[in-house]
Amino acid sequence: MTAQAPPLTGIRVLEFAGLAPGPFAGMLLADYGATVLRIDRAPTQPSSDQLTRRKSSICVNLKSPAGIALIKKLIPTVDVVIDPFRPGVLEKLGLGPEDVLMKMNSRLIVGRMTGFRRDGKYAMMAGHDINYIAVSGVLSLFGRKGEKPYPPGNVVGDFAGGGAICFIGILLALLAREKSGFGQVVEANMVDGSAALATMPRLGLKNQVWSGERGTNMLDGGAPFYGTYETRDGGYMAVGAIEPQFYAALLKGLELTPSDVPGDRDNKDDWPKLTEFLASVFKKKTRDEWEAIFDGTDACCTPVFTNQELEKQGFDQRPAVTLKRTPAYAIHEGDDSRPAAVGQGIGWEGSGWSEAGLEPGAGGEETLGRWMGWARGRQYDVENQGLVLKDTAKL
Repeated sequence: MTAQAPPLTGIRVLEFAGLAPGPFAGMLLADYGATVLRIDRAPTQPSSDQLTRRKSSICVNLKSPAGIALIKKLIPTVDVVIDPFRPGVLEKLGLGPEDVLMKMNSRLIVGRMTGFRRDGKYAMMAGHDINYIAVSGVLSLFGRKGEKPYPPGNVVGDFAGGGAICFIGILLALLAREKSGFGQVVEANMVDGSAALATMPRLGLKNQVWSGERGTNMLDGGAPFYGTYETRDGGYMAVGAIEPQFYAALLKGLELTPSDVPGDRDNKDDWPKLTEFLASVFKKKTRDEWEAIFDGTDACCTPVFTNQELEKQGFDQRPAVTLKRTPAYAIHEGDDSRPAAVGQGIGWEGSGWSEAGLEPGAGGEETLGRWMGWARGRQYDVENQGLVLKDTAKL
């Protein structure tokens, strides 16, 4: 079976520059073939955004009517707009999705990414990942018994419950457009997105899996057969031996019999002393020694690698989903399947472990040339470091 172009090839995306969730959704679209043009505000500021694979950028003076006119001129030719702003920002710019943008392009899909719900009491408040997963109930799940909730980085809200969910929403809207011929507004927020990720814990509140205080349940570090253990050299092993046959394989690798273990794995009251006992056993060998013992077994026992170790080992980070017939672009540097513009140094340089980032304005004028046939000095000019439409009457 011969691989074809990525599934989103030909899809054009305008991504208003923002923080992690919006750029992540745009990066996923680009990985699967879409052409993504980031709109940076002028006057330009250095960008800290590293979620820039295969993107290009234009700087637009959003305070200038001619800058807004330039964006409006692009709207009929694009498929997706990513709005990462707080509620009302696009409307204040005169770019309201339903009353302006979609009237200019009925097939347009506008992906709107917010932290809090647009219709909730927090809608107009500032916040970050920790706040969104807090009010969703998800933050309360993380941490040890008797300790305060522990924030899991910004993976759950910004990325999994935010950017990835927005990406899914955009894909669903593209599917719906194939049937109806019309685009639509996609509203994603990190409260609902992270809450959806916690469906199992929420449904499990009344059973043994998640019914106890955080840090005491089967899958949150409470069970002796599902947790991490420090090794003699300061490394860690991850144990997930939930099923009896896997637990038996774990004991075998540890050179233990059931009679050696001080308690019953099925008795929750015995979990603390079982955990303490297994911790003492894992401390007897290094991580590499335990890895050699458990590799190839069904003990569900694996080393905990750091990202620094994976990078050093040359670990190949791959796209999240492999499509056999229409695969995504490879993430690693040197991939020959990259779009021609990217191969010419526009928009992306890096690998799964490092990104050169995207300077505001980099490669964007080339993208406008391909999309619109435009050239500086003819259809647009630069004012205050931002692109503006030159002469709307003649276009």
